[in-house]
Amino acid sequence: MNSKRESRVRLGFTIVCSFLVLHCSDQKPSPSPILGLVNTGTTDSSQSDLVSSSGVSRAIAPSLGSSPYLVGAGIYDITGPAAEVGMMGFAESAQKTEGIYMRLWSRAYIIGDSSKRVVFVSADLGMIFQSIKQAVSKKIALDSELSPYYNEANVLLSATHTHSGPGGYSHYFLYNATTAGFIKENYDVIVDGIYRSIKLAHQNLVPGNVYINQGNLTDASKNRSPVAYDKNPISERNYYASNVDQTMTLLKLVSADGRELGMVNWFAVHPTNVGPTNKLIGGDNKGLASYLFEKSKGANYSSNQTFVAAFAQSNAGDVTPNLWGPADGVNDYARQNIIAEKQFNKAQSLYTSANTPVTGPVDFRHTYVNFSNLYISSIGTTTCPAGMGASFSAGSVEDNAVSVDFFDEGTTVDSLDWNTNTADAFKASFLGGFLGVLWPTSVSEAYKLCHAEKPVLIPTGVASFDGNPWTPPVIPMQIIKIGNLAILAIPAEVSTMAGRRLRSLVKNVLENDYTVIAGLSNSYTSYLTTREEYSSQQYEGASTQFGPNTLLGYEQEFGKLASAMRNGASSPAGPTPPDLTNYQATFQTGVVFDDVPLFKSFGNVVTQPAASYSSGATVNVVFWGAHPKNNMLIGSSFVDVEKQNGSSWTVVARDYDPSTTYKWQRDGIAYSKINVSWKTSSFPSGTYRIRHRGHWKSGWTGAISAYQGVTNQFTVQ
Repeated sequence: MNSKRESRVRLGFTIVCSFLVLHCSDQKPSPSPILGLVNTGTTDSSQSDLVSSSGVSRAIAPSLGSSPYLVGAGIYDITGPAAEVGMMGFAESAQKTEGIYMRLWSRAYIIGDSSKRVVFVSADLGMIFQSIKQAVSKKIALDSELSPYYNEANVLLSATHTHSGPGGYSHYFLYNATTAGFIKENYDVIVDGIYRSIKLAHQNLVPGNVYINQGNLTDASKNRSPVAYDKNPISERNYYASNVDQTMTLLKLVSADGRELGMVNWFAVHPTNVGPTNKLIGGDNKGLASYLFEKSKGANYSSNQTFVAAFAQSNAGDVTPNLWGPADGVNDYARQNIIAEKQFNKAQSLYTSANTPVTGPVDFRHTYVNFSNLYISSIGTTTCPAGMGASFSAGSVEDNAVSVDFFDEGTTVDSLDWNTNTADAFKASFLGGFLGVLWPTSVSEAYKLCHAEKPVLIPTGVASFDGNPWTPPVIPMQIIKIGNLAILAIPAEVSTMAGRRLRSLVKNVLENDYTVIAGLSNSYTSYLTTREEYSSQQYEGASTQFGPNTLLGYEQEFGKLASAMRNGASSPAGPTPPDLTNYQATFQTGVVFDDVPLFKSFGNVVTQPAASYSSGATVNVVFWGAHPKNNMLIGSSFVDVEKQNGSSWTVVARDYDPSTTYKWQRDGIAYSKINVSWKTSSFPSGTYRIRHRGHWKSGWTGAISAYQGVTNQFTVQ
C-alpha cells in the first residue's frame, strides 16, 4: 500500500472511530456429557454433463460399487492469535484475545456421485468473509489434486458465528474497524486451515451412504426481536408453531463397510452465550456441541482420518440462546454448556435413529450478483447501495447490550423528529452532514429515499478511502444439492421468517424433500430481514444493508438458480468481485521481543500445583512464558495435562479440551505470564503434571525459539 493511500486510511480510521459506534454483529437423560469429558420446468439431461457456472467438467470419480455416493470428512485447526487481537462479533474494541478456552476448527465434508461433487465446510468463525472464500478458492485452484474437482461454485463455506474468535480477516473496512485493521496472521491461519480440512476430506473419500433425519429442539432458543417478527402478516405467522425455527436437520455419513465418518446438522441459534466481556477463544455453544459429539465417537484431533461432527448455522438472525437474558459475564460458560448439551443430545438422538437414505444426484449452481443496484422485476424497483441504519449502533439489546448506546433500536426516519426526539435528531443530522461532506451521495435524496424507513448512519456502500466501499456490493448466491436435500448459501445473518420464505421458494421450484439455510456463507453482508421486519428498524432491519427490498432481491436470484438447476441449465458467472488483498492496512504492532526476569527462563513455573487435589477440584498453575503470536501452534497445544502410567506419561487433555483454560497475561513491558487451569471432575484418580509450551522472540536477533515447562507432579484422588 502506498503512503498516500495509507495516510487516507489512517485518517478514515480516526474519523470513523471518533464519530461512530460500529457494531459489526450482535450485541445481541444420562449424566452430563460435559462432565464426561457436536420458474420451473423439466430436467434436460442433455445439459447435465457440464455446468458453466461450475467451471468444472463432470469428474471421473472412483468406482462407487453399489454405493450411491462418495463421502469424506476432514477437520483442521484454525485457531488464530490468542493474545492482543480484537475479537469478531460484538465489535467491542476492548475485547481482545487473552487465551484459549477451546480451539477453533474447520470441518469439511465432501459428497459426490459418479458425476459431480460438492463441498460443505462449517468453520468455527464469526463470519466467512469474501476474502476467505477468494483465498481458499485460489489455493484449491493451485492444487493439482483438488482443482479437477472443486472450485468456488461447488465449495460452500459457512461460519458457525461464534463471537469468541479473533477478527481482522475481512478485506472490507467496516469489519476490520474495531480490530485495528487487517490481521494477516489470523487470515493466513483461517485460509490454510479451511483448505487443509477440504484436502483431508478429499483424501478420505470412500464409497458410502448419506442418511437424513429431522426433529424439533424446542427449548434451546428464542426470538430476540419479536417486535420485528410480529410485523409479518398474521396469516404467515399462524402457519408456524413458533417465532423461531426449531427444526434440526441432520446428515449421517457412513462408509460402504459400515464405518461412521461424520455428522453435520443445521439448527438456528446464535452462539452468543459467551458475551463481550470474554477474552478467551472458543466456539461457544456450537463449538462445544461439536466437541461433545466428536468425543462421543472417539475422535482423535491429531489424526488425518477421524470422525467429524459439525453443528452448522442456519437462519438464526433473530434467534438468541440467552433464555435467561443477556450474557452477564458471570454465568456465560455455564449457560453455554446448557445450550450446547441440548443441541448435542438432540443431534445424538437424530443420528442414532437416522435411517432414511438421501437419494438422487449431486448438483450445484453459483453466481455473483451486484446488490447495490439490483433491479427487481416483480416490483419494478431496485435495491440500494449499502448502508447501516441508526439502530445498528444499538446492537441487539434483547441479547447483549452495547457499551455505548448511540441510538435506540427502532429508530426510523419518522422517529427522528426535532420536536419530540431532539437529541437523536441532532445526532443524526450532525453525523449525516459530516459524512455528507466526505461522501455527498450519502445525503442525496435518492439514497435516503431508497432506504425508506432506515436513517442511514454509516453509508458503507458509498463511503470509501481508497476507491473501494466499506462492505461488499457484489455477493455470491449458491445452491448445492445432495440428492433430495438442497442447501442455500446465504451471505448474511438471515431472520427466521426471511429464511422460511427462501426455503419455501426453492423447495417449490426444485420439488425436493428437504431444504436448509446455511447462514453466513461465502461472504458477509450483515443481516437479511423481511420487508415487514425492516419497517420497524430493529437492529436486524437496520443491518439489512441493501434496503427494504433486499429479501425480494434474494428471492429473485435464488429463484433463477433453482430454476436453472431444475432445468439442467447453466447459471451466469455474474460480475467478479474484486480481490482487495493489496488494499489492506493494519495499525496493530507485532511482537517486538519477549523477556523473563533475571535468573528466570522461559517455561519456569511461577506457581506450582498443590501436592494433591480432590476429584472435581480445579488445578491452577502459572508459568513464565512468551507471546502466543510468535507461533500459534496449529495442530499442537499450548497446554498438555499428562497422567503417569508406570514409567511413562500420557496426554489426557490439551488446550482444545473444555477442561483446560490457557490465559496469557502481560507482565510489565515484555514479560508474559501463562495461567493454566484444569478442571479434574471427569478424570480418574492418579498422578498428573501440566506442561506448557510456546515460542519466544529474541530482542537482539529477532529469532523465534521454542521452549517448554513442566510442573511438579500432583495427585488427584
